[in-house]
This record gives sequence, structure tokens and C-alpha cells, in this order.
Amino acid sequence: MGRHCAGRVVLFSMSTKKGEDGFDRVDGHTGRGGAAFCLESTPEGELVVLKLGPRTMPVLYTHLMPSTFGGKARMNVANALAAAAAAWAAGAHLHDIRQGLRTFTTSFFQAPGRLNLIDVAGVRVVIDYCHNVDGMRQLADFVDRMMAEPQTRAGRIGPPGRSNGRVGRAIGVIGIPGDRRDDDQREYGAIAAKTFDELIIREDKNLRGRAPGVTASNVAEGVRGARGNGGVRTTKTEKILEELTAVRTALRRASPGDLVVMCVDDAVGVYRAAMAAGSSRGNTAFADPGELEAPEG
Repeated sequence: MGRHCAGRVVLFSMSTKKGEDGFDRVDGHTGRGGAAFCLESTPEGELVVLKLGPRTMPVLYTHLMPSTFGGKARMNVANALAAAAAAWAAGAHLHDIRQGLRTFTTSFFQAPGRLNLIDVAGVRVVIDYCHNVDGMRQLADFVDRMMAEPQTRAGRIGPPGRSNGRVGRAIGVIGIPGDRRDDDQREYGAIAAKTFDELIIREDKNLRGRAPGVTASNVAEGVRGARGNGGVRTTKTEKILEELTAVRTALRRASPGDLVVMCVDDAVGVYRAAMAAGSSRGNTAFADPGELEAPEG
């Protein structure tokens, strides 16, 4: 594509080892004087750097970016690299890029439906659109990392860690649009089954040409198929097609220390339901009544 563009090509890559395609492409590109945003491992943590020809300029540690949840949200590490590259190509100074990465969060009010984390009486609740197979793959990796410790602190020192142990349960409310292929819907369920302890399968309001229950049945079939192949965490699967009913059911079942992940269609409605659940357990409101508006996902 670069041959057909008048602008300067700036690469970004998550690869950190020689021999990996992304690393080698960046190495060749910067060796020819090009620019790239990539990652380097340091004793203090994982560092975003700008490589410009032979020079390497530090930008920011990934665990200091609130949107990465201490480096656990690998998709947002990749997003940060892409955003930094685009901003730098447009003329932004590294100081401004650094400040933007340091201050952007995935709160409901900055990025509704995009990995919003809220606390409901000790239950960690994540709201995310997650409407395709690769999205579920990335979300599953995030959940595995989040479950390795009871609380995520975006400002903690050091790189993100992985652990074999878990604290609490991971409960998923999942759903995929009806216009995805049957095989994709099954794969979506199979991936979720390897990460969540309990699953509630819902459907979108707009079924996109499917009869009610068909999409959910395909997802449930994927869960069953994964169980037959082994290596599955899910011990309980239930179909509750109406989204808010599914959400309220998951919130009622959750105990302090659990992580409830809601793959949503109506982000505003789900946020309201979480806010109401928190209020019933003694939480104060997360928002003023007129603030809850978000574009459809």
C-alpha cells in the first residue's frame, strides 16, 4: 500500500524477537531510515519506543497507560502503538503523544462499550462490544491475565505477569451478531469456553436474518464441541436470549472477587443495569442521569 501513498510510511509492531515477521520488517524498515513504534523489554517494564533510522527514543511504559490495565489488555497495547504512530506521522510531538497515552482511559465516558471496567460491590464488571472471533480471542487473553490477580492497578511497577492460579470466577455474558458465519459463531463459543468458568449466551435485538435462538444455539454448540476436545474451563452454560435479563442474572450470581464480562449489544442499557445493581448493593451512582448516551456498536 505504501507504494500508492504520497505520505511517509510509519510501521508499528508488537514483535520483540529477531526472526518474528513484525520484528524483521521493522528492523529492515528502520535500517533504511524509516520510522516505527514498537516494544522493548527493560528491567523496569515493557517500553514503547520510536525507532527512527539508527535512533531509538523512549515513549512510555505500557503499564503506565490506563487503557492497557497494567499491560494486560494486549489489544490496547497494539492500539496505543498504532495511535502513537498515526499521531507522530501527523506531526504531533512525542511529549504530546506521551501525555495522550498516559491520560486516555477506557472509562464508559471516554470509550463507551470498549473495555469499560467498573466495580459493583466488589465484583469487577467489564463491558465490551466484542462481536467477532478475533475480538473474543483478544478478550479471552485479557480475562486470563486479569484473573491472575484480584485487582488491576494501571500504575504498578513492572511488566504484566501471568499466573496459573486464579482469584474468583470469570462469568461471561456473550453474544455474536446473527450475520456471522455458523462456523464463526461456533468458534466464538469455543474460545469463550476455554476462559470463562460460567457462560450465559444472549442474542442481539437485531437478529440479522436469523430465527430467534439459532445464533445462541450455534455458540452453545461451539462450547460443547470445545468441551469434548478438552482444555475447557466452563462448567455451566445457559442460554438467556434477552440481553438485560442475561446481564442481571450474571450480576446476581457474582460474588465479590469475581469478574463479570459482558459482551454487549446495548452498551448504555447494560451500563444502566450495572449501575442499578450497584445501587441495590449500596454503591453510589457511577453517572448523572443525563450522561448515558453512546453510539450503537
